[in-house]
Amino acid sequence: MTTKDTLLSVVIPTYNYAELLPRAVQSVVFQLDAECELLIIDDGSTDNTPEVIRTLERQYPDHFRVISKVNGGLASVRNAGIDLAKGSYLVFLDADDELADGAISLIREHIRLNPQTRFIAGGHVSVSEDGRMSTHLPGRMPEQPLARLRAYLLDKKLALSNGACVMHRDVFTRGRYPEFFRSAEDIPVFAQVLANEVCTTLDGPLARIHKHGDSLRHQFNHARAGGLALVDEVFSASRVGQECMSLKKDFYVQRCLSLFRTAYLAGENQLAREYFTKAVKADWRVLIRTSYSRKALRTWMKF
Repeated sequence: MTTKDTLLSVVIPTYNYAELLPRAVQSVVFQLDAECELLIIDDGSTDNTPEVIRTLERQYPDHFRVISKVNGGLASVRNAGIDLAKGSYLVFLDADDELADGAISLIREHIRLNPQTRFIAGGHVSVSEDGRMSTHLPGRMPEQPLARLRAYLLDKKLALSNGACVMHRDVFTRGRYPEFFRSAEDIPVFAQVLANEVCTTLDGPLARIHKHGDSLRHQFNHARAGGLALVDEVFSASRVGQECMSLKKDFYVQRCLSLFRTAYLAGENQLAREYFTKAVKADWRVLIRTSYSRKALRTWMKF
């Protein structure tokens, strides 16, 4: 389904998603044409994912390529996709999500009208566990890199979701997905793109993102694994320029508070106190943010 000049590669990383993978694949294969390809990368699944992939290959012969690798985590799969995909532009679609109907046509037309773009932030439809749907648009893309980075990292006015973002392969020359993170590995990449590349928005939905009720313990373990190292990774010199470093302190405080809240909800009171203390030391004004200080007080009352 590809030519020598492949415009778009949709990459589906999968690890133990045998039950949901067919839905993701089917959402893509019926949109493919000669300019687009689908690449499935199995990250060492231990369930029956290989069998499911073989069944899909029989159902849709010559519609996609399959790569199998030793388990290394989501970041390692996305990095493999960068190396192995043929397209000039890449979409990373999680195996439990879907490409929205007509998404490839929307992307192709957007690139035709904006050939200089290196990053397209699209909308998505959020699907809750009970099937309720809501449409989310990315928000306005500021013109200046510093404003874009602030809108994404701090103000939360620019919403980016994997599956609903399109990236030119050239954007990865500054840095790839950090493989030592098991969560939030996309944040440093999104940050470097916003700080350095031509970015545009596409207000139509490009993906259906399925929300799952992960346990608080699971969320905490993933967040803790990256911890505050995420701040240094986002603001590494190879990813963002000196003009963006003014945001580092505020992002550090925000990251402390995010980890505080996650630890608090998981019942990890000692760690919650530690993260809250770090936030206060960096910016005393955290104390007057009552939504956090009240929770922090409760952790000390349980001490």
